[in-house]
Amino acid sequence: MNGLGLEEQDASFEAEILTGLDALDAELSQIELATLLQGEFDHNDAIISLHPGAGGLESQDWAEMLMRMYLRWAERRGLEVDLNDVQPGEGAGIKSATFTVHGEHAYGYLSCEKGVHRLVRISPFDFSKRRHTSFVSLDVIPVVDEELDVEIDPKDLRIDTYRSSGAGGQHVNVTDSAVRITHLPTGVTVSCQNERSQISNRATAMKILKSRLFELARREKVKEIEALRGKRLDIAWGSQIRSYVFAPYQMVKDHRTSVETGNIQAVMDGDIDEFMQECLRWRKKQEGESPGDGQEGGSRG
Repeated sequence: MNGLGLEEQDASFEAEILTGLDALDAELSQIELATLLQGEFDHNDAIISLHPGAGGLESQDWAEMLMRMYLRWAERRGLEVDLNDVQPGEGAGIKSATFTVHGEHAYGYLSCEKGVHRLVRISPFDFSKRRHTSFVSLDVIPVVDEELDVEIDPKDLRIDTYRSSGAGGQHVNVTDSAVRITHLPTGVTVSCQNERSQISNRATAMKILKSRLFELARREKVKEIEALRGKRLDIAWGSQIRSYVFAPYQMVKDHRTSVETGNIQAVMDGDIDEFMQECLRWRKKQEGESPGDGQEGGSRG
């Protein structure tokens, strides 16, 4: 009896210790992540842009799948999202999308997603059921604070209005409320059609333009520093960062960190925290190996 009681007591202590260790491990992980999110803009909101590569329906469908993945990720984390501009594809998917994710460290996490995302699957649009490879590029920039000095001369802007397209409720295709602003010196173009009025769309488009021009200047500065240093970034903007394989096997693999999973459905439902966290650790290691590197919040991702 006494021996049995001791065994039960030991098992109880063991379970309690394991629970405590799990809680401690989770707390240490959060502390570590906090130290990895110390970049100048890591705490800011993030503006995401998706652009399908060549491939028509295939890549457009893949772009829409990725947009859903990030919307689900934001929902899981309790972050708010504004769909600023979504251009529907012809037949399926989307031609492009721009959306803003609001919340603490939105840019810090999403900066890890910058780059080219590759899909391999049996095409639902191919009657011969052949395997296709599709690519979508993702860009992410921080929403800059209003007090940051970004000079925009009104003479350098071309502002066009047009009717909204795609899903958007009763205001779609009713008035010319959508706004497109082109910054003539740089060729940067932004659009917004999500708001209910032309005035609101214009204000949102200007905010996105300001953020993009600020980021453009920041990236140019990084290029100058790298040119002076004579060292290339390990993974530059436009490189393939992750593969999503649906067939002949199922796997999602990040090519920077080698993190992979076979639970592709969970990933497409927004379970991508592990990829982001490992990317943050990887990026910190890269910066540590290159003394003097500035925080470029994901140009390596």
